[in-house]
Amino acid sequence: MAQNRSSATTAAAEPAARKLGRPLQRSFFGRSVHEVAPDLIGTTLLVNGIGGIIVEVEAYHHTEPAAHSYRGPTPRNMVMFGPPGFSYVYRSYGIHWCMNFVCEKEGIASAVLIRALEPTHGVAAMRQRRGVDDPRALCSGPGKLCEALAISIKENALPLDQPPIALHARIGKVDVISGVRIGITKAVGLPWRYGLKDSRFLSKRF
Repeated sequence: MAQNRSSATTAAAEPAARKLGRPLQRSFFGRSVHEVAPDLIGTTLLVNGIGGIIVEVEAYHHTEPAAHSYRGPTPRNMVMFGPPGFSYVYRSYGIHWCMNFVCEKEGIASAVLIRALEPTHGVAAMRQRRGVDDPRALCSGPGKLCEALAISIKENALPLDQPPIALHARIGKVDVISGVRIGITKAVGLPWRYGLKDSRFLSKRF
């Protein structure tokens, strides 16, 4: 009986999956990274059907030293120099995976780092992967969300409009705020971090 009560409690705590907007195509990313980044706020990212609403991102442009592409192509960042609409996944400090979306025309090598999600789909699986129950702690950081969505190097260089990745347009209007990027030591003054105003799921307040 106790096990049944526990199962019922877990089911009750699982949020209902949100309605999804139209699928985004790779052409969405063939624009300035400074246009794409704020436009991603409120969209939904799913990997194998698990994910949520993007509430925080950061833009990186090849002309500034915080971008991995600043010093030119390497085996690690080569996907950034390819066509837009592909994933760029890398290991941060040898510990956490981070997911980026490549933007702009081929050769420009700019990308958007996905920093935080509001979990909406497959929350039970995210809790199991992360080992935490609080939904606000599941995807409130680039490493956390990659662990919650089981993103690793195997998702590197994949098209963003084909399985296992799916992106869906935002539904309705969103209030986007901006501020300086965090967790970096170069070009720290650029206001290229974007977030959903008043979201409880940000990695850090603006």
